[in-house]
Amino acid sequence: MIVRYLLAALVAGLFSGVLMTAAQEARVVPLILHAEEFEGGGETAPATEGTTPSTDGATQTQEHSSLGDVLLDVASSFSPISVAYAHEGEEHEEGGIMFGMSRFSGTLLANLVTGSGFALLLAGFSLVSGHPITVANGALWGAAGWLAVHMLPAIGLPPELPGFPAADLGDRQVWWVATIVLSAAGLYLLFLKDGIVAKIAGIVLIAAPQVYGAPQPGDISSNVPAVLGAEFAVAALATTLFFWIVLGLSLGFANEKIAKAA
Repeated sequence: MIVRYLLAALVAGLFSGVLMTAAQEARVVPLILHAEEFEGGGETAPATEGTTPSTDGATQTQEHSSLGDVLLDVASSFSPISVAYAHEGEEHEEGGIMFGMSRFSGTLLANLVTGSGFALLLAGFSLVSGHPITVANGALWGAAGWLAVHMLPAIGLPPELPGFPAADLGDRQVWWVATIVLSAAGLYLLFLKDGIVAKIAGIVLIAAPQVYGAPQPGDISSNVPAVLGAEFAVAALATTLFFWIVLGLSLGFANEKIAKAA
């Protein structure tokens, strides 16, 4: 029975990853491409060797990365930085972002992998906690996942565009992981445990990383307009919320089907 639940979670994750990719293409990718025009110190980045200018003068580039960089890109989808879009310090070459794949194909692959991973985590947490995910509460489970993984970390580290200033990557990753763990534990105590002590402890855990503060860059100057960064942050959070709601509902639907078939 557990194997069937986990297989159902994989299917739900793959389905959600496909829809997430479509949402990113509609709302996030145009902002990324616009921001890339400001990289290099000017409104339109100059063409360099290994890049192809587009008809409107903007530089179109595709990223090539090693296997290690590919795995890092996949892992970065768990961070506030949108997957396959943040490439700080990478060389731009012909051949796509991985193994000759296009930006869209690489993003789709990464979303399928991370969608499956999130689905397994959510399903596993549901089984361990003894609170099943159903169609009725699937959206709430998805919203809780979004809060823990995206919204609460974004208070200190909002999704960022290429070219935006940022603190040291290692410091950001440590703070981000700690925030997710504490936020998830806090939400569990706040909503799934009884007793005033558990509620207070949950609030303290959620607030702790925000009170400590996220690492910030020393210089916040950027060629990318602030309004574009704000639009990107809203679009990124909206698309991830869409992903988590779809994931929760898909898991609930699959679980109910399995329960009826048992």
